[in-house]
Amino acid sequence: MLARLRPGQTLQLAAAHFILLTYTFIALFPVALVVINSFKDRRAIFRAPYALPTPETFNPIGYETVFERADILRYYVNSIGVTVGALILIFIAGTMAAHALAEYKFPGNTLMGLYLAVGIMIPIRLGTVSILRLVVGSGMIGQPLIALILIYTATGLPLAVFVLSQFMRQIPRDLKDAARVDGASEYRIYAMMLPLVRPAIGTVLVFNMIPIWNDLWFPLIIANNEQYKTVTLGAQVFLGQYVQDWNAVLASLSMAALPVVILYILFSRQLIQGLTSGAVK
Repeated sequence: MLARLRPGQTLQLAAAHFILLTYTFIALFPVALVVINSFKDRRAIFRAPYALPTPETFNPIGYETVFERADILRYYVNSIGVTVGALILIFIAGTMAAHALAEYKFPGNTLMGLYLAVGIMIPIRLGTVSILRLVVGSGMIGQPLIALILIYTATGLPLAVFVLSQFMRQIPRDLKDAARVDGASEYRIYAMMLPLVRPAIGTVLVFNMIPIWNDLWFPLIIANNEQYKTVTLGAQVFLGQYVQDWNAVLASLSMAALPVVILYILFSRQLIQGLTSGAVK
């Protein structure tokens, strides 16, 4: 790829990667510091906070406290189920709506796109009371995890439709017309478009995944039962109970933050491709 770029473009691309790596290091350094100190005894945490654990300072008592006093595995299952379920629905509904807006011209197409994207500008938390009434009225208060999946789906759809529709409009129409001539159905054409906008899909899913995993507001309101707590909510409750136990505090913070960091690293390539798509021609 670099061989096809002009010298100026190669320099710009290298500078962009350097800046991105710098920001990544700055963002991950506090997380790494928390994880490192979570494996040290209390004295070592305050005496040498930047030092790695040694055989003399290594102490996993914080993680033992977390596993003994909190149902952390259940929290993980709940968070993974809610996050994955919401992302699947965002992917299906978002790509279908974006494909329809980009492919079919009908009266009100632009207004429909603006209506679907208005959620980007209006925070969903403003409608918390109404959402809670809908959850209670629909009988989903007994299934708070399903309610959370639907809420997060509604939260992520505006961004998904807005971004994906712009990318799908860039796909040549001749390609889709040729598929129709060959007898491909509209669903087949829709499936053919998905690999062509894969970087954009990855970007949308990453941007939605992190807020869903880290959200505390709606789990606190809807899923505050011990059986349905998410990792973020469970960690916050645990911190309130063991605020003076630094080992337990750092261990719980590490277990809440590490999954997001790992997923971010795994999907970073798709995220970068989606953000820089079309930037270098």
